[in-house]
Amino acid sequence: MGVKESGFNINYSLFLLLFALAGCSIEQGTVTSNIYHNLTAHYNGYFYAKEGVREVEKMILKSIDDDHSKILLLFPRLDTVKAKAYKKNTDEIIKMASKSIQYHPNSRWVNHNYVMVGLARLYSCDFQNAILTFKYVNTKSQNLPLRHTALLNLVRTFTEMGDYDRAEEAIHFLEKEKLLTKTNQKRLYLEKANYYQVRNDYDNLVNNLSKADSLLTRQDRKGRIYFIVGQVYQKLGFDAEAYNFYKKCLATNPDYEIDFYARLNMAQVAQLASSKDVRLVRTQFAKLLKDTKNAEFKDKIYFELGEFEKKQNNLSNALKDYKLAAHAGKNKRVQGMSYLRMGQINFDSLKKYKPAKLYYDSAVAALPKDFENLEGVIKRQNILGEFVKYTETVSLNDSLLALSELDTATIRHRFDSLAKKNQKAIVSKKKKKRTESQVDSSTPSSLLSGNTNEDTNTGDWYFGNRDLVATGQNEFQRIWGSIPLEDNWRRSNKTTSSAGDVAANGQQTVTKREDLKDNQETKIEKKEDVVAKLIAQLPNTPEKKKEALDQIEDAYFHLGDLYYFNLSEKDNAAESYEKLLDRFPKSERRPEVLYKLYLIHKEKNDGLAERYANMLQNEFPTSTFARILVNPDYIKETSALAEKQKLMYKEAYKYYQLNNLKPAMDKVNEALGSGETNFIPQLELLKILITGRTEDVSRYQYDLSEFIKKYPKHPLKDYAEQLMASSKTLVEQIERAKVNKFGPTTGPHFFVVAYNSSDRLTSPVVDALERFNSSEWKSLKLTTSNLGLEEKTLTMCVEFPDRESAMSYYYKFLNEVAKDRPFSDYKFYNFVITKDNFQIFYRTKSLDEYLTFFDKNYQK
Repeated sequence: MGVKESGFNINYSLFLLLFALAGCSIEQGTVTSNIYHNLTAHYNGYFYAKEGVREVEKMILKSIDDDHSKILLLFPRLDTVKAKAYKKNTDEIIKMASKSIQYHPNSRWVNHNYVMVGLARLYSCDFQNAILTFKYVNTKSQNLPLRHTALLNLVRTFTEMGDYDRAEEAIHFLEKEKLLTKTNQKRLYLEKANYYQVRNDYDNLVNNLSKADSLLTRQDRKGRIYFIVGQVYQKLGFDAEAYNFYKKCLATNPDYEIDFYARLNMAQVAQLASSKDVRLVRTQFAKLLKDTKNAEFKDKIYFELGEFEKKQNNLSNALKDYKLAAHAGKNKRVQGMSYLRMGQINFDSLKKYKPAKLYYDSAVAALPKDFENLEGVIKRQNILGEFVKYTETVSLNDSLLALSELDTATIRHRFDSLAKKNQKAIVSKKKKKRTESQVDSSTPSSLLSGNTNEDTNTGDWYFGNRDLVATGQNEFQRIWGSIPLEDNWRRSNKTTSSAGDVAANGQQTVTKREDLKDNQETKIEKKEDVVAKLIAQLPNTPEKKKEALDQIEDAYFHLGDLYYFNLSEKDNAAESYEKLLDRFPKSERRPEVLYKLYLIHKEKNDGLAERYANMLQNEFPTSTFARILVNPDYIKETSALAEKQKLMYKEAYKYYQLNNLKPAMDKVNEALGSGETNFIPQLELLKILITGRTEDVSRYQYDLSEFIKKYPKHPLKDYAEQLMASSKTLVEQIERAKVNKFGPTTGPHFFVVAYNSSDRLTSPVVDALERFNSSEWKSLKLTTSNLGLEEKTLTMCVEFPDRESAMSYYYKFLNEVAKDRPFSDYKFYNFVITKDNFQIFYRTKSLDEYLTFFDKNYQK
């Protein structure tokens, strides 16, 4: 029997060996060859490649960093950075699938292996090669479901690339196919949903997920899909539908985080028909807070509780819950959103701009860079800084103006009354906290009762107040860092206190009594200092009162602009503008404010626009704003005219520089007569400059003074004032020159060049003059020398025998030397002077007066 069995085994082994050898050949098409290659291709290369794809998909899913405050992603987004983490896996997939294709090219699993290669390339973000691979399968495969699979993978690849046109073409093609398997039909719905989510088309996203519902299995993460549908319905405002899908999500027993956030969101979208329902939701939040599994999510629970209270318009409770959320965890996103909500409530509802600004500062510091609409938050933060500035300006100046009408005794009495009132409020608050200290502080009071005004922090004891504890912990860590809990933690040398410390207690008690007395005296002194500083700030004079009122007017104007242009809050803008008009009916800004009120009410279409239009046209018919009201293209038209006037101004100024004053004046008058534009002040000032050269100085100064009065806030006003000051200085110099009485202009002369000593030009000036002297004036044997005159340096050429030779030298110097460096780059004063007059000039150091004398007596 044993011999027969042994012989049978040998024969069977030989049969298998012969069968394998017969099927190994790639070229053979026998039945045995087909069976061998199909089995080997399927359960070797393809099997391991498919397992590798599953492993990579798990790694991609684990890489998702879900933000449950936003709609979750249906499929994780692929990127090259994450792809590096599983590059070895994708390389191995391609290797195994490629070997299967190479060794078994005639098996029916070749195209299946190509699909694995395509998926590996897709997950590696090698999109172009992935597309080629999937297109190859769609073209070559005779297996219709496999071709559909390749097309579905193409949809995913195009979507990841952002090539939405080609993705949509592939979708439309698949929609026309009638022989899709259930698996491919489900995948089509999911791929379409992913495509629409990327395009932010929430209606089609939900529509396709709903169609896929009946085809989903547990492996498709049904709970996550139901959660996403619930999030979309919640975002679109369909709370009842959202509630139902969150409930379906919980029924699938999803991952813990999905379960937790589904319960949170259910509380937000629950239909509340009565106060009983509100209490029920609060009870649900209380259970979530007490559940130890939710310890790391406490900040999120408090935040959602704040959202719920805000929705019920219980703003005080909402603020308390947001504050707890900001300190209950380390999630920067939740912390930043909590500060943001507190800032929004203080700004939009409570109109408390200073705390709103502080909360917005904290929000911007905490929110991540990818937070939705972070730019808008930063914009509001910057605007709030302006709001605080202007609202406090109004409040402070109004208070100071009111106090300025009172005498000093009344001010002191009011200050004392206010201090006593504040002290009573502090004592009353402490008593209230003592009575509430028996309430369990581990749960917000809003969760324990329907009273919306109860304080969430109870107890006078420090550790009974969560706000204080959380604030204290953060402050401690900020200053000291994370250090172990031990005795004498602040000391570098951690030794216990000695007996000598106890012996000193008696002396310390006496010292404390003395310190207490000193503190009381210091408080009295501080109070007196505060009152004195307050009185010193009061606007007691007409000038100070006008300054305070000007600041209030300016603040109202800018507040209106902030509301209107930066925040698009027309009602608040109109309120600020109307306050300005009521308090300052003669304001210089009245035409502009009336025009803005006209625009606001025109946009609101409330029938008041015509009223403000009539006021503007009746009170300020020639103003720019009234003209814009009549002709909306006024600005455009005047801009074109202003450009023409600028060209005429340029031409007139050239004439002015050349001292051709009549054509200069004609061109300016032509420009002024062409029409009213914002360029008129420049033309009028040029006309005054021409007048200064053609008429007497009194007319010139009169025109300048009228220009300054006419344009008190124009940028050219400062320049006009400088011209006026220079003119007055020149007149004074002329009068002083008459007093100096420089002598006759006959006899030997010097040529003098004066310049600032700080320019350090002595050497180049001397060199230039000596070159000039040696080239054309050798016969006079001129010499150069230098003298100091206060902040000026004088370089002189001496001496000329008479006035005529000196002036000849002077004019030739201007024409030939003064045009070159260094004379062309710096300010120089060039003149000739007699020897006798030089003595007077140098003794009196009267450079300006002699220049006036020189212009009058020497110049042509």
